[in-house]
Order: sequence, then structure tokens, then C-alpha cells
Amino acid sequence: MTAPHPPLPLAEGDEPEERRRVNCRLCGRPLTGREARLWGLGDGCRAKLAERGAPRPPRTEVEQDVLPGLAD
Repeated sequence: MTAPHPPLPLAEGDEPEERRRVNCRLCGRPLTGREARLWGLGDGCRAKLAERGAPRPPRTEVEQDVLPGLAD
């Protein structure tokens, strides 16, 4: 069994992957939470985008004819 290789040295100015700075794509603020970093959006900006979505149409019942053979 061979020993695992040591990690490669980082280039000047680079940070390890888990510490790399990620900014919000909407407002540019730095993101700290895992979910925010994955989305690339802060919690507040994701909430703003959710509000911008089109409103859902009101739910209405549709009148339909009874299927043949199912009438009581």
C-alpha cells in the first residue's frame, strides 16, 4: 500500500476550495452559508427572486361530463 500524495501547493493568491470567496450573483455580497454558496445567491436575494415570479392563477373547479359507465 502506498501513502497518499500530499496536497499540491496552492498558486499565489489561491485559497483552498472550501474557503474560496463566493459572491452573490445578484448583489455581489460575500456568501457564507453552504446553501447560499451552492445557489450563488444570498437568502435575501433568493427571496426577492421568488417574489418576482408570476402569481399563481386562482384554483377553479372545472365542470365535466360524467364518464359513460360510471353514472350511479
